[in-house]
Amino acid sequence: MSSPDPFRVCAATVAVCLLSVACSCPASAAETKPNVVLILMDDMGAHDLSGEGSQFYQSPNIDSIAAQGIRFSNGYATCCVCSPSRASIQLGTFPARHGITDWIGAKSGLAWKRPNRVLPAEYLHELPTDQTTIAEAFREAGYGTFFAGKWHLGGEGSWPTDHGYDENQGGHDRGSPPGGFFSPYKNPVLTDGPDGESLPIRLAQETADYIRRNSDEPFFAMLSFYSVHAPVQTSKELWEKYRDRAPELKPGQKRFLVDRTLPVRQVQDHPVYAGMVETVDNAVGVVLHALDELGLEENTIVVFTSDNGGVSSGDAYATSNLPLRGGKGRQWEGGIREPLYIRYPAGVRPGIESSTPVTGADLYPTLLDLCGIPLQPEQHVDGVSLKPILKGGTIESRALYWHYPHYGNQGGEPNAIIQKNRWKLIHYFEDGRNELYDLENDPGEQSDLSLTNPARTAELFQQLDKWLDEVDAKRPKADPRYDPAKTEEFYRRIQTVNLQRLEEFHQRILEATWQPNEDWWGSFRTDD
Repeated sequence: MSSPDPFRVCAATVAVCLLSVACSCPASAAETKPNVVLILMDDMGAHDLSGEGSQFYQSPNIDSIAAQGIRFSNGYATCCVCSPSRASIQLGTFPARHGITDWIGAKSGLAWKRPNRVLPAEYLHELPTDQTTIAEAFREAGYGTFFAGKWHLGGEGSWPTDHGYDENQGGHDRGSPPGGFFSPYKNPVLTDGPDGESLPIRLAQETADYIRRNSDEPFFAMLSFYSVHAPVQTSKELWEKYRDRAPELKPGQKRFLVDRTLPVRQVQDHPVYAGMVETVDNAVGVVLHALDELGLEENTIVVFTSDNGGVSSGDAYATSNLPLRGGKGRQWEGGIREPLYIRYPAGVRPGIESSTPVTGADLYPTLLDLCGIPLQPEQHVDGVSLKPILKGGTIESRALYWHYPHYGNQGGEPNAIIQKNRWKLIHYFEDGRNELYDLENDPGEQSDLSLTNPARTAELFQQLDKWLDEVDAKRPKADPRYDPAKTEEFYRRIQTVNLQRLEEFHQRILEATWQPNEDWWGSFRTDD
């Protein structure tokens, strides 16, 4: 008999030893619970990023999340304004079901004073306490939970720490930052920094600090920026940078065109707003750097999205969502389409793009599923887990619903929407009319096909109407004070005098002598 090969004996011994060591070690990285960082923007439109095609804004840090993960090209907020879509992320349900259908603080019923045909429907003014939020689900699973930034889901008693978050930096009842985007913040749950400190950078630093303090245990951290909501503010240096980058209007080109109710911005050239985009991108970079520094990037799920479309009309008229129609507060794609990215190096192949329509309500079940936490289908009724898509598969085709029985400050009209496959139907509560769009061939919603497709229009409306009944959706009622002459005068002034003021004001912002105030961190907004 031949003698045993000493090399093979040695190799076998080493293998046994390594196996023994591996079995006696703690759980491997693959078995460690993933961390979650959910980044939510305020009022960021679908094309407000360089990675989404903007030739004006610069956002390399945010773009990297999409490049290193999955980009949903048909990502949606569940509402065209903030509080409803934010509630959907927390609860996994659509606004018509959870009851917060307008931004909290908006007038409804007879308190609405504008000369319109119907009274905006009543709505819930705080996140319901009898439902399980995404933070509560994670905390029950042993995660530390953290919130920073904009909450806008109820007053004291309904703040983040009342809904499952262990820590809260800056989240309270207000929807815009009380002191603006530079310290002093005048925020009841965020201490002031030195005068002129940047709010988005500060919120990112608070988030990074939390991650460093809790890097040994799984965490769910939500960074909910107040940016890029009004007031529109930036540093003088960034204003100058983007003033020099702004494209020149072509001869005869208008910066604003009226679409049904209000003027709508047609070009991305607001240098102050562009500075805000760069600042918040730098803030996102602060958090991403902290994950890298701690070696947590592989096992941390990073989600990036926004709560509604970019503000192309109303408020500060700050951006353009073209080629999508409309913007924040409005019923077309510009009001509800969003960037939506998920990066998870340990579980998602980078560079994927999905055209499946998905919404903010899907984040609740998706994140539970990715983290191995049991789903709560009785809670996230309208959301579905997107894990199959992240793994290269598909999810079942479904109808998506929106319900906004209010008038938007940005020109939106009371409406409900159903989107099924390529078809989108908008029902208007003022007069009962329907619009039908083929989003596959007409993403800019320029051709209403309801008259030429009456059978499809009727079928989709019946499905929408039935769903609204099933979820007990609140609908507007006729306003007994309605006076057509007052309505006509109201919009005539907006579309003439105010339109001219807008053109002049936004041209001045691009002039070298323009200055909003003496210190550059006081409030800056336009009431036009």
